[in-house]
Amino acid sequence: MKKIFTTLLVIGLFSLGALAQEHYGAKITPEGAKAATELPALMKKKKEMNIKITGQVLEACKVKGCWMMVDLGNGQKMRVSFKDYAFFVPKNSGGKTAVMEGVASWQETTVKELKHYAKDAGRSQEEIDAIKKPKKELVFEASGVILM
Repeated sequence: MKKIFTTLLVIGLFSLGALAQEHYGAKITPEGAKAATELPALMKKKKEMNIKITGQVLEACKVKGCWMMVDLGNGQKMRVSFKDYAFFVPKNSGGKTAVMEGVASWQETTVKELKHYAKDAGRSQEEIDAIKKPKKELVFEASGVILM
């Protein structure tokens, strides 16, 4: 009887862990993911890289959930968009841990795009108007995301 109870308890705990994961886009697993904080160093001499990473979501687009910002450490953050605009994440994803698989690349984001993202994030008009220069930044296009 004790063995049956223990077995059921273990199965129940594993089921709870699986329920806590929300999958978006292509089915991926967390195995083999590198820390997002390692990405800037890995990308130092590369223009583009296929990779699976995990990191803390800082915020998501407040309009549709069509992008999210992930913490890269040292005050840096990276915008994550979703391949072919095929899926979105919940608008309240900030604070969750994400596993993402896709392509990291360096991109120059135009002033127009930066202002659009600032508006989507709910920034004040004053903050939006202060954007005057394009920005070279590390970005990520995810084909699949797990939120935990």
